[in-house]
Amino acid sequence: MSSARRLRLPAPPAPATATWQTDGMSGTERALRILIVDSHGQPVRWAALTRAARYYASGKVVTDLGENLFAMSGGYQESSGLRSEFVTSSIVMIRGRHRLPVDHAHVGLTKHRLFARDRNVCAYCGGQYTEPGLTVEHIVPVSRGGRHEWTNVVTACRSCNTRKGNRRPEEARMPLLFVPYAVSRNEGFILSNRRILADQMAFLQASLPKHSRWAHA
Repeated sequence: MSSARRLRLPAPPAPATATWQTDGMSGTERALRILIVDSHGQPVRWAALTRAARYYASGKVVTDLGENLFAMSGGYQESSGLRSEFVTSSIVMIRGRHRLPVDHAHVGLTKHRLFARDRNVCAYCGGQYTEPGLTVEHIVPVSRGGRHEWTNVVTACRSCNTRKGNRRPEEARMPLLFVPYAVSRNEGFILSNRRILADQMAFLQASLPKHSRWAHA
């Protein structure tokens, strides 16, 4: 993990800790998310800039790991009348080890995450489509005992989905072009952020399993 542009930032003054503002920021900047990781380098959450500010203010930040820096205006200091400025990097390490609840150990299956896992490519014809042209396709149909889980679903275009119908791929003579797989936690973070930055992507990719379609994106 590179520290070439690391900044050691002091906690903002007490009067400003609860009043961080996003005034003057564009819609794109407001949508940015900071990757929060624990002291072992495990992802904890995507955080808005205002939430990232609270980590600094509470003294929980160990160091900055990202290559991109973002600034926000804070509250006015009573002593000087000057407005505080808060700066954070795109990846922030906080103290402690994040212990994941058992029911959060897996990545929830959603339509958006499935399409992102398969890179918007139909598993039957190989065509790449925008989301409106795609469907969630159960390899073994649910009506025939198939489960709604990562290893039994693929992305399919509407035409291929209709053609396959309530059949297994071999019955429809429609072999899969790629094998479905369960998404790892780090990959789940990638799939959950449509505005992920290059340094955040590289950080998460470093620990992806080789079979992930995002391992070498």
